[in-house]
Amino acid sequence: MHILITRVDAIGDVVLTLPLCGYLKQIRPETRITILARNYTKAVIDASDSVDGFIDYDAIFALPEKDQIAQIKQHKFDAILHLITQKDISNLARKAEIPIRIGTISRPYHWRDCNRLIWLRRKVSDEHEAVLHFRLLKPLGIKEVPDELWRYYQMNKLATLPAEFSDLLITDKFTIILHPKSNKNALEWDLQRFSELIDLLDKNRYQIFITGSKKEQEELKPWIDTLPRHVIDLTGQLPLDQLITFIKHTDGLLAASTGPLHLAAALGINTLGLYPNFRPKHGGRWGPIGPKANYIETQTESLDSISAKEVFDKIKVWGKGAKYMGPNV
Repeated sequence: MHILITRVDAIGDVVLTLPLCGYLKQIRPETRITILARNYTKAVIDASDSVDGFIDYDAIFALPEKDQIAQIKQHKFDAILHLITQKDISNLARKAEIPIRIGTISRPYHWRDCNRLIWLRRKVSDEHEAVLHFRLLKPLGIKEVPDELWRYYQMNKLATLPAEFSDLLITDKFTIILHPKSNKNALEWDLQRFSELIDLLDKNRYQIFITGSKKEQEELKPWIDTLPRHVIDLTGQLPLDQLITFIKHTDGLLAASTGPLHLAAALGINTLGLYPNFRPKHGGRWGPIGPKANYIETQTESLDSISAKEVFDKIKVWGKGAKYMGPNV
């Protein structure tokens, strides 16, 4: 069976799709999986052993409709899972005559375009996003949700890291990434709180990196200019495929609910997310999933009620950091 999975939103959303792909590959190894996503998330898909193909959403929908249909038909998909609900994709799948079209009953256009409907309203659910994906497998006869979803990420195909960046990781210190921004996709911790945390992290024990997109680089520069000299600014310097590799070879990452946070969890390093405690953005719904992943929820509608000391108390027990801390910790 060849399955098309749709996830045309942000990097973190695509990361949280991978456990579904990995589980499908485990229980039905003959299954072929293609993901329809945006080109800027392609590096995530390319890193996974469980995904066979990628279709660029923007490239497809830049074509005339007859060419869109022809492009989809040539793949000979047996089924489509609408993990993201968009009318244009739903309509195209029907016109391309994909035999099994699975969508949610809560979207009226799915009544016309899909021939397998399930009851699912993500915005009012407290189940984790990655778990909700599995609900769409019911029409394929798969009803169980496996334990330890992080085992199914299968992000093993990593890009080579240029020496200028790999050399930064040759250190006896605990390497930690602070990723302050979220491309405005989530609530963000105040930069002053990050500064307070940096002051708590002993420069002789921790090597600190700041990451962010090229767009965020300009926004963060005035703040980065105020930081101690031992903090290394990597904002805007790492394309996504190299950022994935760099994250994999560090010891820990701190961020709000954003793509690099979910990448860190999927890659198995120490991961700490900062979340509000209200629906639908709380940690139980969108928290990082990984063997060393954790999160802190605020008790207010702002992340700033989370103190630097509270975050530091979580970080100081991570891996190498714990053995460096001494008798007073």
